[in-house]
Amino acid sequence: MVTFMSILFGFASGMLVYVVGRVLIGCLYTVRPDQRAVVTSFGAVQKLQEKAPTPPMTGDERERYEYPQVRVVGPGGPYFKLPWQAVHKVSVSTQSVDLSWDPTKSQDTIEAVTKDNLTTGVNGQIRYRVSENNLYPYLFGVASPLEHVMGYFVSVLRERIANFEDPKGQSLLAEEEVESAQGGAQTSAVELSEGVSINDLRKNLPLINQYMEEQCRSTTGRYGIELDAALITEIDPPREVDRALSAINSTRNQVAADISTARADAEQQITMSARAVEIATNNAQAEVAPLKELATTLSTIKAEGGSDCLKAYLRNLRIPLYRRAERIVQTDSNQTRVGGTA
Repeated sequence: MVTFMSILFGFASGMLVYVVGRVLIGCLYTVRPDQRAVVTSFGAVQKLQEKAPTPPMTGDERERYEYPQVRVVGPGGPYFKLPWQAVHKVSVSTQSVDLSWDPTKSQDTIEAVTKDNLTTGVNGQIRYRVSENNLYPYLFGVASPLEHVMGYFVSVLRERIANFEDPKGQSLLAEEEVESAQGGAQTSAVELSEGVSINDLRKNLPLINQYMEEQCRSTTGRYGIELDAALITEIDPPREVDRALSAINSTRNQVAADISTARADAEQQITMSARAVEIATNNAQAEVAPLKELATTLSTIKAEGGSDCLKAYLRNLRIPLYRRAERIVQTDSNQTRVGGTA
């Protein structure tokens, strides 16, 4: 009997020590420098009075995604928690994920349709981090916040690719030249200045990345994930389409080069014509200027000295001419004389 009671007491003592040690060890926890923790009691989180920062959303979305602020445990420890409490640790360091990541299926790229109805593949990465001020939607808002963020990102990206137009698509021709063109010439000029959508997307990847970052700022308030950067690196059509696009690009480049050469030649011809007109005008003015000056002089002589003075001036003006003349013919009403050399 004593032996049985000793065994029972030893077993109970061992179980007590095990339970106490297990509880004490389980109630202590630490938080790494790159982590934040939230403690729940029977599934309920400790909420704070202050509200989370207002996310950039519309009125309806702002009311739907209005989440409370929760008490966040910072790095350090060891911390103590009660046995009925649970600790949810979250890494707040910046992480990256491929654009094709999807937990429900395996894929190497995502597909998107351009405005030319061309199915193309898109690859890249996004950098994100969990927002320390929005841990409630990340932990308790949705079951898989990163999956929701990726779905939201891909849907916005596909919409942008389907409606994207090159903001510099009309830069090949000046705006006033396009407006001054008439009929078919105007249509062909505008069509020539518009690019193929896949080429526009490739040339404007920085603009697309910037647009995606602006559109995904609301993910902080929706899912507690802050988008750090969007890095779309590849937009590739199928191989056969890529070869056709290369031929189209070569043709367009050749056409653009021919247009530039024709414009340069036209501008050169216009400049030369303008210079020729300017030279001819100057020569004509140079020939007319002495005549105008002579007319002004004769008018002044007649006005100040009368007709006799004008006749004397003309007579004296003829003397140098007589010396240079080889033959002089003088005609009057009575007779005609033919003189020799002067």
